[in-house]
Amino acid sequence: MDPVIVVGAGPVGLTLALALARYDVPVVVLDETAEENPEERRPARTVVLRPETAALLERLGCATTEGSRWTGWRTLHRRTVTLQVPFETPGDTEKEDGESGRPPGEPSPLHLPQHALLRELRAALAGADGVTIARGHRLTILTQDASGITARTRSDNSTAWRASYLVGCDGARSVVRKLTGARFPGRTAVERFAVAALRTELPWPGEAVLHRAPPRGSEVTARPLPGGVWRLDWLLPPDGGLVTPDALLAHIDDSLALWCGETPAYELLDTGVHAVHHRLARRWRSGRAFLAGDAAHLLGALGTQGLDEGLQDAGNLAWKLALAWHHGASDALLDSYQAERRAAIVARLRAADRALPSVRAGGGWRTVRRAMLPGAARTHDLLLTEGHLGRGALGALPVYARTPLTPAAPPAGAVPVGTAVGERVADVPVTDPDGAEVLLHERLGGDLLVVLVAPGTGVWERRHWLGAGLMPRLAAAVSALPMRAELLVAEGYPGAAAHTVLVVRPDGHLVAALAGVRPAELYACADAARGGAAGGAPAPEEQEEAAGGAASEAAANR
Repeated sequence: MDPVIVVGAGPVGLTLALALARYDVPVVVLDETAEENPEERRPARTVVLRPETAALLERLGCATTEGSRWTGWRTLHRRTVTLQVPFETPGDTEKEDGESGRPPGEPSPLHLPQHALLRELRAALAGADGVTIARGHRLTILTQDASGITARTRSDNSTAWRASYLVGCDGARSVVRKLTGARFPGRTAVERFAVAALRTELPWPGEAVLHRAPPRGSEVTARPLPGGVWRLDWLLPPDGGLVTPDALLAHIDDSLALWCGETPAYELLDTGVHAVHHRLARRWRSGRAFLAGDAAHLLGALGTQGLDEGLQDAGNLAWKLALAWHHGASDALLDSYQAERRAAIVARLRAADRALPSVRAGGGWRTVRRAMLPGAARTHDLLLTEGHLGRGALGALPVYARTPLTPAAPPAGAVPVGTAVGERVADVPVTDPDGAEVLLHERLGGDLLVVLVAPGTGVWERRHWLGAGLMPRLAAAVSALPMRAELLVAEGYPGAAAHTVLVVRPDGHLVAALAGVRPAELYACADAARGGAAGGAPAPEEQEEAAGGAASEAAANR
C-alpha cells in the first residue's frame, strides 16, 4: 500500500510522521526547504506545551531536556500577587509525616525553544524505519481517485508522488489548503506582542510570571528557560504602530527595574514582534487529504498556545490514519478527525472572542461576569492564567463528547466513573498480563486499551488472578474485538466500582465504562471507536458468538 504523505517539516508535520512511523505506517515528508536543518536559532521563539502534549512527544521518543519545567506560576496585578500556582518538580520529596516540603503541585507545562524541538524531532525520525524526508520539494498539484492521491512537486525536476493519504502541515499559507479549496476565514492581528529573550536574574527563579496593569509599561509575561534565560512578552497597543529598538529597550528597562528595584545587568539574546491571528479552515478533510496545525487553524490570544493544539491534531489523526492504512476505514473514522479537533478549536476561539472585549477593554470584571461567566467568582487574572497554563475554557484539554466514535446510545451496562465519556482518562497505575507495572498514560499511542478495575490484585501473585474471577472471560472478549486491544488491570480508578471495565481510545479518551464483562457491549464499544467496519459491523449475536468462541478456546488452552 502507498505511504502517507505529510506536507511540511515543521513541528506538527514531524510529530505526525513520527507517530505514524510508530504504527508501522510508511511516511514521506515533503519539505519545501532544501537545507537539512533550516531552522534558525531564535531564543525568542519558544513554545509552551501542556503536560499531556509534552508527554505525547516523550512517548514518541522526542527528547525535551532542553526545555524548562517551572516550579510555579504567579500572577501580579499592579504590585499585588493575586494568584500563585505551584507545580511538581523532580526534586520534590515527601516528609515523614506525608507532607511535602512545598505546597502540593500539578504537572508543569513545558517551555522550550522551537529550534530545539525541531532538532529533537528530526533526531527521533532519523532512528525511525519507513520515513523518507524529501527536501526541496514544493507541492503544486493534487489529484485524487478511489485508491489514493497523487501529489506533484516542483524541485530540480517535476516529481509525482503516490500516497494512500496526504496531510497538509504546511503552515498558515498552506498550499494543501488552497489546492483542496478549503476557505480560511477569520481575523488578523487580534493581539500583538513585543518579545525579548535575555539572560539575567529575576526575583522568582524557576517561576513564570504574568504581570497585569503594572505601574509602568504594559502587561508582560516572563517565562524561564534553562541557563538563566527568560522570554518576556509585552502586550502592544492595538493601533499596529511600529516597535522601535529604543521602545523595546524601554519595555525591558521598565519591567526589570519594577521587579528588581533597579535594572539588573542582562544579556539581550533576541527580539521580535509577533501578531496573533484567529482563523479556522471550513473543511479539514477533503477525501484523502487532511489539514493539521496552522494549516487548519490559527489561535493564540489570551495566552492560548497554537502549536500545542497543532500537536494535539497530530496525536488525534495518527492512530486513525494508521487504522485506515492497515485495516481500511469507514468514513466515520476519518470524518471524526474534523468533527473532534475542529470542534475543540471552535470552543477555544469562541471562549477567546467572548473574553477579549471585557479583558482588554475598560469594562472590568463586572463586564466579564455578566457577558461570559454569570455567577462565577473568577477574575481577569484567573482567566488569563488559565489561558497561559492550558486550563479552563481557554486552554483545557478537549472533551470529545459529540463524536462519531462513541456508541450511538449508551450501552445497557454503562456506569458512571470519575471521567466522563469523551474525556481524557486519569493516569492511574496499571498492570498488564505479563506483569509489567506502568502508569496508564504510558500505554497511550498504541492499541485500544481495556482496563479492568480489580481492587486487591496487587496483593496476589499474577498467576493467581490471571486465571480467576472475571479475567479469563474478559481476556477472551478482548481477543475477539474488531481492533487490536491491550488488556490492563488497575487496583482502582476515580469513581469506579470494583469490576468496572474501561474502554479507552489510543489517544486516551474514554469510550465507555461498563459494569463487569459484557462481551457484546464491549465489542460494540470497540467497533464504535474504530468508526465501524467499512462493510458494516457484525450483528450483536455474532459478536457474542465470537466472544464465546474465544472464551472456549481460552478455557481449552488452560
